[in-house]
Amino acid sequence: MINITLPDGTVKAFPKGVTSHEVALSISEGLARNVLASKVNGKVIESNRSIDSDSTLQLLTWNDLDGKATFWHSTAHLFAEAMEALYPNVKFGIGPAIETGFYYDIDLGEKAFSSDDFKAIEDKMIELARLKNEYQRKEVSKADAIAYFTTKGDEYKLDLLKDLADGSITFYTQGQFTDLCRGPHIPDTGFIKAVKLMSVAGAYWRGDEKNKQLTRIYGVSFPKQKDLTDYLTMLEEAKKRDHRKLGKELELFAFSEKVGQGLPLWLPKGAMLRDRLENFLRKAQLKAGYLQVVTPHIAHKDLYVTSGHYEKYGADSFQSIKTPHEGEEFFLKPMNCPHHCEIYKVKPRSYKDLPLRLAEFGTVYRYEQSGELHGLTRVRGFTQDDAHIFCMREQVKAEFGKVIDLVLYVFNALGFEDFTAQISLRDPNNKQKYIGADEDWDSAEAAIIEVANAKGLNTVTELGEAAFYGPKLDFMVRDAIGRKWQLGTIQVDYQLPERFQLEYIGADNAKHRPVMIHRAPFGSMERFIAVLIEHCGGNFPLWLSPEQIAVLPISEKYQDYAQEVYSFFEENNIVGYLDHRDEKIGRKIRDAEMKKVPYMIIIGEKEEGEQKISVRKHGEGDLGTLTIQEFKEIFEKEVNNAIKV
Repeated sequence: MINITLPDGTVKAFPKGVTSHEVALSISEGLARNVLASKVNGKVIESNRSIDSDSTLQLLTWNDLDGKATFWHSTAHLFAEAMEALYPNVKFGIGPAIETGFYYDIDLGEKAFSSDDFKAIEDKMIELARLKNEYQRKEVSKADAIAYFTTKGDEYKLDLLKDLADGSITFYTQGQFTDLCRGPHIPDTGFIKAVKLMSVAGAYWRGDEKNKQLTRIYGVSFPKQKDLTDYLTMLEEAKKRDHRKLGKELELFAFSEKVGQGLPLWLPKGAMLRDRLENFLRKAQLKAGYLQVVTPHIAHKDLYVTSGHYEKYGADSFQSIKTPHEGEEFFLKPMNCPHHCEIYKVKPRSYKDLPLRLAEFGTVYRYEQSGELHGLTRVRGFTQDDAHIFCMREQVKAEFGKVIDLVLYVFNALGFEDFTAQISLRDPNNKQKYIGADEDWDSAEAAIIEVANAKGLNTVTELGEAAFYGPKLDFMVRDAIGRKWQLGTIQVDYQLPERFQLEYIGADNAKHRPVMIHRAPFGSMERFIAVLIEHCGGNFPLWLSPEQIAVLPISEKYQDYAQEVYSFFEENNIVGYLDHRDEKIGRKIRDAEMKKVPYMIIIGEKEEGEQKISVRKHGEGDLGTLTIQEFKEIFEKEVNNAIKV
């Protein structure tokens, strides 16, 4: 017998050689029908693979990221089978799952190909899926693998085989199609009920422009037709909400080739939006006992050698900055935590000083590949709402809980109500990826799990997703149209205090090592604002809107009163603009609506005569005639209800 540990900590005994599918059946038939694959000791495998020793087990369904990835990778194989049936001489490169489905690189020779061909391929894929062919795994020798693809004349698979060691090669077959693949896959093609090919592009083999350009076809698939219908509807809505489109229309940010890819320029309205967000969090942090610090944009290489970041990420960072002094190297700051460790060390610390909470809106730089850059969500220079809490071991749970409260406060104020807390732990079978002692990791992981449960968070656990220095709690937020984003994060770290030799004098008058908690409720300001734009479609909460009111005089005759009204708003910190243009009031209102200004203040003969204002709300219409003071009270009530710091 072997012991199987489930994600909730339940331990069940099964005969050696049990499969994940059989474990699922022991729980419920309904669960077993929905299992796509499983994660055994942190590694994703087929649900029909045997388990031969004591193991942790997570059963993967469509609701799990790894379950979706397995589903989409299996669909890539189904796509290849359909292509081989329709285009007998096709050759295949690689076909991985990606965040939004899958792609496959193919070589069609001289045959022309376009999106007009998608429908026939989709129909063939569904025809093949209905055969419910199993995905069959087979280990093969390198010689046999080479012989197979030599016979097929597929030079791309032969090229891939050059890098594979004998004894590590597997084939997967479903129906009439066999592919070189590590897997894993779903049980059979019958799980795939709906497919859609999304786009076609060119891609050089192995990403090298010296090689032949292949045809890359992107697609997506679902276990239900309704899921595909909902997904396509979501994509249409996403186009309207695209932060790149709205950012341009609302004049929030821009990019310049001369400045450089992935380096956003914040325009006045975008800068005001950022300032409002930063000030909102600064007030909350001040109330929670944080101290604001500022650190440089560059640092000596030795800082990141000490922290371990250079060893882990140095090759993927911006290259070093040389100085006139021989051998001296600086790096653009890729993260703030090592700098905060040095701030901790500027003077001796006592247990009475702890917890010490240091906060910074620190800009960092990471060299993302140009093909991975995407608006504000993936950039090369970004600002983190970073803070590091230095505390005693016995304070970790309490401090972690307080950070969770802060993250929830931020989410509530900004309308992010649907989220999951992902407990990201280290991979127990690949500990060399991480630094630090097992007992520290065990303690940190146990603390995160206990506090998350005590706070009643909806959690999922992911093995292998921890930072290299410690476990973390990542907040996965679902936006208004159902997409998931990773935003806030909290991490427990026993390693950097050790590397930087941080100390405090305890009540016993002896030296002790503090624990470090990393936290960022927004994560990256750039990414957070991108998600926020798309979440609210550019209709920001009143307190956050860079333009809160637009004062619109009906004609030039009412400019003086309009100016008087606008001056009152300015004096009361209500931000907006006075539209002086010689345009009809209908045009002014339409323009303000397009700018998504929350309130429009209409000024005409009646308003001037009564010393009142007519108020129109964006997306709702006329609210009637009010005194300026009455409107001010309505405005402040709306703002205060959203933010209660």
